[in-house]
Amino acid sequence: MFMSQPIRVFDGRFGRLKLIEVKTGLAVAESAEPQVLYKLDGADLAVNGGSPEVSPSMALTRDQILFFNPGGAWDARPQVGEGRSQVLLLQASSAWLQGRFPAAFGDPQRPFQSATETITPRIRQLADILAVEALNDQFLSPDRLEFMLEEMVLSIVEAYLARRQSGARFWRGSPFADNRIRRAMALLRARPNKELNMDEVASRVGLSRSRFYDLFQTSTGHSPRAYLDKLCVETAIAKLSTGDAKIADVSAELGFSAQSNFTRFFQHQVGIPPSEYRAALRRPPESEPGPKSRN
Repeated sequence: MFMSQPIRVFDGRFGRLKLIEVKTGLAVAESAEPQVLYKLDGADLAVNGGSPEVSPSMALTRDQILFFNPGGAWDARPQVGEGRSQVLLLQASSAWLQGRFPAAFGDPQRPFQSATETITPRIRQLADILAVEALNDQFLSPDRLEFMLEEMVLSIVEAYLARRQSGARFWRGSPFADNRIRRAMALLRARPNKELNMDEVASRVGLSRSRFYDLFQTSTGHSPRAYLDKLCVETAIAKLSTGDAKIADVSAELGFSAQSNFTRFFQHQVGIPPSEYRAALRRPPESEPGPKSRN
């Protein structure tokens, strides 16, 4: 008998995102949409079925990410006794994927050529932050949720799909087709910091400042500064949710000249000061959390 508890469920243009506690097993019926599965913590999972690419029994650990093409049912069970697992499941909208990456997801029946991949540090970071934000979802805006999911899918495309096809042809029709903008995004992700000089970033990718701003806005839907701000929020939440990093240290790492400036920035972006966000994360969870759905 399969038992799992949906902790949070989010619906949007991206499809559906679920944060799930797997108790004795998780069974997913045949889906018309691509799916991505990531284990957050707990026991490793034995995954069965899904597609011809999935072996009869495949282990899912923190070091892997699993992909399921449309049309296959699958199940996942903790490998160790009664151990529990927490997983993140993205049931992505094919229309949303095709609008952003038409070459990668133009064939809705078989976008993924491999069922499992070694997870990259960037994708792991995004998945872990998504889990934190899902649990603290009273402060999670739909815009920030979609931004993180788009970042995750872009990272999946760059890490696992684009390498198997020729460059320019693969990106044709995508808003991320300009290699210079993808390089600029990578530079901003590498070290989110409010002191970054955008003129230097533009120069490093071979663009004038005005052309850089125009192309970046067209590609991402954000100005370079707004995109950097979202990355800084991501980093701040990651730091606040792990360990005991001092807020002053997080502020300095992100390039703020004073902690008060960081506090104002965080409150403007998230809705509460960083100290209150951390306090909310540390509150004990409900003994039996029920599913909470957000649109």
